Amino acid sequence: MSCLVLLVILLLAGCRVEPKPIAYGEVNCTHCQMTVSDNRYGAEMVNDKGKPFFFDSAECLALYLHQNPDQVENAAYVLVTDFTKPNELIDARSANFIQSKELPSPMGMFLTAVSDQATATKMLQEVGGRLLNWEEALTAVQNHEKPE
Repeated sequence: MSCLVLLVILLLAGCRVEPKPIAYGEVNCTHCQMTVSDNRYGAEMVNDKGKPFFFDSAECLALYLHQNPDQVENAAYVLVTDFTKPNELIDARSANFIQSKELPSPMGMFLTAVSDQATATKMLQEVGGRLLNWEEALTAVQNHEKPE
């Protein structure tokens, strides 16, 4: 009986819905199939079953969600990397996005995410461009808007 209980506990522990670390240089982007390599721009979506989907940029994540609206409803996590803290994933819905020609992202939409608004404002003053929230970033990607 105790073996059965232990097995159930192990199975439940293995099914937790949580983000997984991005294996930079080892995984491919779910959207464009390129290798996810820049730890300042990686993104991740985890569905409600705990399956992670990795992306090489916020714009690939945005395009994937736009083309797969059912995934939006089933997403437990929608994460982007904080540019100022490589490898640190933050909630895309609360991130600040700088769109500037001075910060080229892997897929050419020039979207750079940071968690802190003060940091985003300071960076924006240094590099120019515009500051977007997640919804505005989604729209910019869908409309293929790039900085001038």
